[in-house]
Amino acid sequence: MQAVEDIPVTVTITVDERKIEACAGRNLLSVCLENNIYIPHLCFLEGMEDPPASCRLCLVEVVGENFPVASCRYLVKDGMVVRTDSEALLQLRQTAFRLLVSTNDGRCHLCLANHSCELQRIAKFLHQPLRTKRLRHIERNYPELITEHPYLVYESKKCVLCGRCVYVCGKLEKGYKLDFAKRGIDTVVSFFGSDIDPATSACQDCLACAAVCPVGALNSKRVWQDFTEELKLQGKL
Repeated sequence: MQAVEDIPVTVTITVDERKIEACAGRNLLSVCLENNIYIPHLCFLEGMEDPPASCRLCLVEVVGENFPVASCRYLVKDGMVVRTDSEALLQLRQTAFRLLVSTNDGRCHLCLANHSCELQRIAKFLHQPLRTKRLRHIERNYPELITEHPYLVYESKKCVLCGRCVYVCGKLEKGYKLDFAKRGIDTVVSFFGSDIDPATSACQDCLACAAVCPVGALNSKRVWQDFTEELKLQGKL
């Protein structure tokens, strides 16, 4: 028999004037997404105990809070009133998005994630182009393509540094094989190990990091090679 203290407490919240029932203590972003209220986000994955809130796209307004809050880190409580679609929130998200894409190469037609890219979805939602004219495009000074990993290809200039790949790699309890390297504008996702290191051999049948990449910056080497061969046949490369 389930202990009383283990039974989830259901609370009622109001989101954009709509009443929603949810379990107390869940993060607000998950609750909204489950109820078909889309909030743009890049760095969050369901199950994260400590979301980084680094993309700053999931900001919402909560009555009683002086400033917008990151919905991925804000826990649901009874009676809370939330706004996800105000003009002020749109402007904040648009600014955060323009900063994200200021280093993006914008060549969607040459990307494996074209038409399934979360960045494209967010751009449409926020009415923003993927190559912003409001900010000077910043060219990051490192290779466009990093192929040192035996099973993965990393296209650094597409990467939005959301951290999803680093998170899932660590959660799989096979040891961290991906992590952030360098600092500031030069930050990249870096690989640890080599093609003769058992730490990377586990990657061959895993590839969870590539599966969670929202923008197609990290891919299976085999899938990427097949894709580029197809582009060559079409005369696009």
